[in-house]
Amino acid sequence: MDRKVRVAQYGTGKMSVYTMRYVYEKGGEVVAAIDVNPAVIGKDIGEIMGCENKGVTVVSNEEAERVLSETKPDIVIVTTMSLIADVKDALMLCAKLGLNAITTCEEAFFPINSNPKVTDEIDKLAKENNCTITGSGYQDRYWGDLITSMAGSTHKIKRIKGSSSYNVEDYGIALAKAHGAGLDLETFQREVASNDDIPDEKRQYLIQNGEFIPSYMWNVNGWLCSKLGLTVVSQTQKCIPQTYKEDIVSNTLGMTVKAGMATGMSAVVTTETKEGITIETECIGKVYSKEDYDKNEWTIEGEPNTTLVIARPCTVELTCATIVNRIPNVINAPAGYVTTEKMDELEYRVRPLNEYVK
Repeated sequence: MDRKVRVAQYGTGKMSVYTMRYVYEKGGEVVAAIDVNPAVIGKDIGEIMGCENKGVTVVSNEEAERVLSETKPDIVIVTTMSLIADVKDALMLCAKLGLNAITTCEEAFFPINSNPKVTDEIDKLAKENNCTITGSGYQDRYWGDLITSMAGSTHKIKRIKGSSSYNVEDYGIALAKAHGAGLDLETFQREVASNDDIPDEKRQYLIQNGEFIPSYMWNVNGWLCSKLGLTVVSQTQKCIPQTYKEDIVSNTLGMTVKAGMATGMSAVVTTETKEGITIETECIGKVYSKEDYDKNEWTIEGEPNTTLVIARPCTVELTCATIVNRIPNVINAPAGYVTTEKMDELEYRVRPLNEYVK
């Protein structure tokens, strides 16, 4: 491509401060910005980024179709919600207009195993209008490629175990609420944990009807099985509340989470495969205390055993850098809903983004 990659930012919250800056610093340009928050609508994106004005004003969600049609971006970055059903309208709009899109929505990383109905709808429309839709972020590398790379140097695998923790304060109120942060334990059990206390037949019914609420590792396990060529026999998840001995102030929730209340949750997903390999993964998302910090730990059990530990990763920045570095892959990919394990390798971009677009 002999010009700058044109990007639209859909959602101008905490993550967009990084994604937009990274786009500019990688030689692209932001041509449109959209949000639902009245507090940011009308602002120049430079004010949101903390730099000079860029000449791009944030418009309301109601203006999204008009602005995207007029600016014709090469790709839209969607940084809003965590469930595919919640970002469906934004992704369907992109597919309708024939615009490539990449989202930080965690379920969008591999949504076919949790909401095939919505995934198929987006896939069909994207193919009709010759564009690519995908989900990416921190999990793309740190819960995905790194693990399959370890597997590639292993003779025999019996089990893959993973655990990752992150501070829900860093990702906005929607994510914090999705983790049950701020709920008393009775309410957590009723509104969060009880969703998984169901037989497999019921879970499959919910999945097929787009009513299942997956934890982040649910989709990661599906991605790993697809990348490794494994056949899923069964998959279950269990959500466990996290608590702390003292009160913790949550700026994101705008409240004090009292001692003994849920600061977030641990979600454990167990996948059994036809090939005899078990994948057991856990993500811990909560309002951090002073002692907590991000940690990513994975172990492959087999011949040989290998453990990878990443302490204190800058999860937000890594998420946003992954999104921006993925942009050429998305533009170069075939039309449809294409998950990242089917794309070219994620790479560090030394040159401007447009030079990687075929």
